[in-house]
Amino acid sequence: MFSWFPRVRCALMPVVLFAAWSESALAQQNQRTSSANAVPRAADGKPNLQGIWQVRGQAAYDLQDHAASKGIPAGKGVVEGGQIPYQPWAVAKRQENFAKRQTADPLGKCYFPGVPRIMYLEYPFQIFQTPEHIALTFTWSQVYRLIYTNGKAAPHEGIESWMGYSRGRWEGDTLVVQVADQNDKTWFDMAGNFHGDALKVAERYTMLDADTIQYEATLQDPKVFTKPWKISMPLVRQKNMDRIVEFQCQAEAEELSGAFERDPRTWYPKPGSPPSPLGKPAEMPPSGALPAVKTGTICAGRPTGNRI
Repeated sequence: MFSWFPRVRCALMPVVLFAAWSESALAQQNQRTSSANAVPRAADGKPNLQGIWQVRGQAAYDLQDHAASKGIPAGKGVVEGGQIPYQPWAVAKRQENFAKRQTADPLGKCYFPGVPRIMYLEYPFQIFQTPEHIALTFTWSQVYRLIYTNGKAAPHEGIESWMGYSRGRWEGDTLVVQVADQNDKTWFDMAGNFHGDALKVAERYTMLDADTIQYEATLQDPKVFTKPWKISMPLVRQKNMDRIVEFQCQAEAEELSGAFERDPRTWYPKPGSPPSPLGKPAEMPPSGALPAVKTGTICAGRPTGNRI
């Protein structure tokens, strides 16, 4: 009556063995993947943020969802909920800024970008890390940030400046940074999104894997916004660079406008063009041969050349 049972049992054994083998293979694959994506650690056990990074996305143009317009390509926003919660008067001011963005953007005048804007400009930046400090150095005009993680007050704390002061602490594996004392002269992007002098920024840096940092910033300013709001975006490790290069906004603008003659010994043309031979300045465009610079179009975009 039960003569079929042994045959069924024998038939099931290969299936069981295959399932066991598949589970083992999957576990090994997951282990290899986990090892490849493991978060690097510093000597004190904290995530090692050191390296060269660059934002992925177009937040520099407009933090909110936006259609293409003059000087601003279409792009997806990074604001949680989609819209910045402006007070009614601030909505009108933002619209005014947008209309005048070609000449009114502070970055177009080579002023410091402020925080968080410096973090998502389309330029690489480098992070250095010690147990007491995190230093960030930026391609754009050699701006730097020094984040104190030792619990001590930063020098000149309480004095208003373009970049404010930054104090950090670790919450588990996330670096949390409080930024205060920024002036009200910077914008968040090229679209005219702005803030007042009561701006407070809370940044969070979380390594998702060896090559990705998830950057978040919560912004509040009761003089301009109805409530705090948050942005988030990935920062990606740049493996093809061993150092960041210079992009001096004011010098680039002056050279492009023909304010002084470019020196072939320190100037490289656009990527893909060979450097000019030493001692042959005649091969460089003469002073005045280049078009005059338009305010707001040079320093807010990508670098056109590198000084060394």
